[in-house]
Amino acid sequence: MNYMKIETASVSNGLGFRVVLWVSGCTQRCPGCQNPETWDFDAGYKFTEQTKQKLFEVLDKPWVKGITFSGGHPLEYENIGTVTEIIEDVREKFPDKDIWLYTGFSLTYDDFRDESLFSRTLWMCTYIVDGPFILSQRDITLPFRGSTNQRIIDVQQTLASGTICECQINT
Repeated sequence: MNYMKIETASVSNGLGFRVVLWVSGCTQRCPGCQNPETWDFDAGYKFTEQTKQKLFEVLDKPWVKGITFSGGHPLEYENIGTVTEIIEDVREKFPDKDIWLYTGFSLTYDDFRDESLFSRTLWMCTYIVDGPFILSQRDITLPFRGSTNQRIIDVQQTLASGTICECQINT
């Protein structure tokens, strides 16, 4: 997997001060995307064990609330294996940190129901912002998302209730 950058102090990609891993590669290519430079799977840098150690050094600060996976698209076939490994390691090493993930897929409860790598990746997140960016639905007043079709999904509530549970965040 390639990545574009590691942002060490974001406040616009989830609640609190966050580390953001911007992965490379996206087949969605939403018109008006804020990060078209991340569409190319070969863009940026190779994610290595050294990169992960650097990521974890930054994540280990007490003022960092958690990590966000964005891009590009973390759930693309070319990215999901590495993203899932990182999430597993974050959960083990930093159990008090939350995990946000952005996806251009519009999720249903069925996406959380099986034992696939895709579902397991979703289960391990705290919040997922889902849905493609739709330029005609752009709304810059929405916290942590760009268009009105996108949702912030509370993963644990979704798993407990058997239906997609949106999180209402007012900033």
